[in-house]
Amino acid sequence: MEHKKGFNLGLFVLRLGLALVLLWFGMSEVTNPAKWTSYVPDYVTRFLPLDDYYFVLINGIIEIALALMLLLGIGIKLSSLLVAIHLFIIVISVGYNEIGVRDFGLAMSALALFILSLQHEPSHLSKKQKSILRFIK
Repeated sequence: MEHKKGFNLGLFVLRLGLALVLLWFGMSEVTNPAKWTSYVPDYVTRFLPLDDYYFVLINGIIEIALALMLLLGIGIKLSSLLVAIHLFIIVISVGYNEIGVRDFGLAMSALALFILSLQHEPSHLSKKQKSILRFIK
């Protein structure tokens, strides 16, 4: 559903939903990393010079940053692609269970947002504005 001046309500709702879920998880990880350390796969701490606690803390900060980008409409293509990749990695790490299935659905939503944002281009912009928009989004 496209409204005046190229606003697409469906893209906005998808962006908002993903952003709020990411923001909730990110805030939860930042405010209580110890609660989430049991979800960190063993191979992560073998390959990275971080313990579980700091890995969760950094992951939470990244999720908050991506959520804010989606909320504010900054770099939607990049942020939605990064969210999709991030969530697909989690799905592969945790396997087939309630977390994996939930994150698979979220990853597919982020991938859909990425694909739709590639296709969506506001029609009211000049060619120069569109080329600038493509570059920053």
